[in-house]
Amino acid sequence: MNAAVSGLRYRLFGSISNSLLTVAMLAAFVMLLPPLLRWAFFDATWAAASPDACRANGGACWAFIHEKYRLILFGRYPYEEQWRPLLALALAVVLVLASCSLRFGWRMVLGGWLLGTAIILLLMRGGTLGLAPVPTDLWGGLPLTVLLAIGGIVCAFPLAVLLALGRRSRLPVVKSICVATIEMVRGVPLVSVLFMASFMIPLFLPGRLQVDALLRALAAITLFSAAYLAEAIRGGLQAVSPGQEQAAAALGLTYWQTSLLVVLPQALRHAIPAIANLFIGLFKDTSLVGIVGLTDLLLAAKQALADPQWRTFIVEGYVFVALIYAAFCFFISRYSRALERRLRNER
Repeated sequence: MNAAVSGLRYRLFGSISNSLLTVAMLAAFVMLLPPLLRWAFFDATWAAASPDACRANGGACWAFIHEKYRLILFGRYPYEEQWRPLLALALAVVLVLASCSLRFGWRMVLGGWLLGTAIILLLMRGGTLGLAPVPTDLWGGLPLTVLLAIGGIVCAFPLAVLLALGRRSRLPVVKSICVATIEMVRGVPLVSVLFMASFMIPLFLPGRLQVDALLRALAAITLFSAAYLAEAIRGGLQAVSPGQEQAAAALGLTYWQTSLLVVLPQALRHAIPAIANLFIGLFKDTSLVGIVGLTDLLLAAKQALADPQWRTFIVEGYVFVALIYAAFCFFISRYSRALERRLRNER
């Protein structure tokens, strides 16, 4: 206990600069925290019959969230069918948690994802087993954001591994293609990639061949994320000692056996912080799909605020959305730190 107190005292008041910064932060908390608590909790309105009644106390109007939460969470998905995206979202979260627990073998995890993906698509799209068909342009809200993030991560990771290995290849053609792909995609913003996938690609396809807008957006997110993820993995590959490859070659392992069984696991261990950071960025970047007509969580909140009666409660709407993003990003961050500690202890 004394060691913990001493360590905390050293961090907060170990130098003049630290002491000044600590005093400034305490003063900021004293000045800003009480008004924030009054606005968010003590003077807030949690239920109101009308927007006018919600303005009476002067605090936050959380009654707006109660009134519009289904539109924010599910977008334009048919009201009477919204149990389906809720169930699909819950199943996706269960699959992610099961994969993160590391208690199941990769065969079980892969089988669970294949079966779970089929069930999620069946629930969202419908058209069979008595479920009413719902086109993808009506998908929206939190389920769409989560599905795009998970789909982008799952699809981008193997592509990023191939790009990272290809960039280190001794074959000039393979290396040139991988370098050109990575640098070209990383040299443009995600918005331009989404525009190309959503508006330009259909112009080059035959008239009878049409690709769903959701699949085009997912392809753009996958390609963009894979280019950045490939560089993070390449950094991990460079941290692996060349002696590992030489020892594997001395044992008679092939190139792919050496890469997949010896080098790549060590590289991914080194690259965990960078990979987690990219995954967090990918989850937040899904909000950009709103510019190509897909109703993600952020755009659904904007549509909820389009109601003239509730338009003035824009802060409450964006705070609600921000808390959802923060919760998912916090989970990714904490899991990556836990995974780092676990792998460090297993050495």
